Amino acid sequence: MESAAAAFAFAALGQETRLDLLRILLAAGPSGLAAGDVASRLGVPPSTLSFHLRALDQAGLIAATRQGRSLIYAAQVDRLRALLAFLADACCDGDPSRCGDLHRLFQPSREFARMTPAPFNVLFLCTRNSARSIMGEAILNDIGRGRFRAFSAGSDPMPTGPLPEVLGQLRGLGHDVSALQSKSWDVFTGPDAPRMDFVIALCDTLNLQACPDFEGTHVTAAWPLPDPAKFTGGATERASLLNELYAALHRRLSIFTSLPFGTLDRMALKARLDELAQPLAAGARA
Repeated sequence: MESAAAAFAFAALGQETRLDLLRILLAAGPSGLAAGDVASRLGVPPSTLSFHLRALDQAGLIAATRQGRSLIYAAQVDRLRALLAFLADACCDGDPSRCGDLHRLFQPSREFARMTPAPFNVLFLCTRNSARSIMGEAILNDIGRGRFRAFSAGSDPMPTGPLPEVLGQLRGLGHDVSALQSKSWDVFTGPDAPRMDFVIALCDTLNLQACPDFEGTHVTAAWPLPDPAKFTGGATERASLLNELYAALHRRLSIFTSLPFGTLDRMALKARLDELAQPLAAGARA
């Protein structure tokens, strides 16, 4: 963690109500609490709570997920662990024997570590793995905030790699494209491959039934989207279609990341993902 990020996080914690708020969320564990429950426990009005929640959220110390009409807030233990590690790095010049109990104080306990759920692995599939699945990987890795790890692959990957105009669009929107590449889905079938929690096909020509057996997959879904390789017209028109495609995928993934994963079984998750295959109106919300 950089000094500036640590200073920003400590500044967010430098207020009594926020410290109490964070302690309440830590006690609640990864399931979190609804904003109304937090306000009742703190004894503060909703407007005051919103101000403090926003400050902690901006510092990355808490995060919200939507459950119906409610926002559920949970402490981001990874961020707190990084903050403590930032302090511990300088402890007695790295010599624990000189720190005594102080050095151990800054090390995350086993109980502390267990509060952080493992991130979900999500694999996006497309025949050529050159556009839509590449977009999905880039978007989810950014908006997932450490709760999701996104990958992409194809049944017949593009030998020349992702479409340059797609990479240009993603780069222009602030995404890191340095690791994006077209690759075969066989990469994710070996014994050393990461176990997938979700596999989402993004093109209408890919039959999920014909996909390899991705070991560990919990839920599969198909979200057919138009193929940018088939977009016609001039540069301006193609750019406009790419932007529409990006926006549609971003809306779906924003809803996906806000699902109450801790309270839905596999069949319920499958139903929610299938619902997202339907066209979404601009500004749609979960």
